Amino acid sequence: MDIRKIYEYALQREHEGKKFFEDNAHRLSHASAVEAFLTLAQEEQKHIEFIETLLKALDEGQPTPVSVVEELQRSSFFADRAMSENISQTTLEAMVPDLPVLRMAYLIERDFSEFYENSSARAEGPAKDILAMLAQWERSHERLFKYLHDQAFAEYAQMPWGG
Repeated sequence: MDIRKIYEYALQREHEGKKFFEDNAHRLSHASAVEAFLTLAQEEQKHIEFIETLLKALDEGQPTPVSVVEELQRSSFFADRAMSENISQTTLEAMVPDLPVLRMAYLIERDFSEFYENSSARAEGPAKDILAMLAQWERSHERLFKYLHDQAFAEYAQMPWGG
């Protein structure tokens, strides 16, 4: 397995994810969803910088800097915090028009987590642990968007025809 190719592919996907969140944040109708997307774009930027550091270390024949891994682990609290906050009925009603975008965000994060998990299963050494950590982070983002989508969809399903 060529870990460089895995990291390069991951870097490309993280750039795509960041762009998706930035572009769609401005198309959403509810402030909570906009904030979540903008925060996720910032977190994807951290992934980009982290993967760039991994590639640089590979180029220089150096191990992954432990400080970078520790910083990434500490900063991975957004999705869990967001899910623990109460989302009111009016918030969910306001998110109904955003259902397709919330669904796409969920699918993107699910795809990221599956990619990292599959790559981790084939990797060895420190790369295995790094990819597993990235998978865990993406799973937390996936859970957040599935929760938001499912809650808004449940609200939508209760609305009379015509909204």
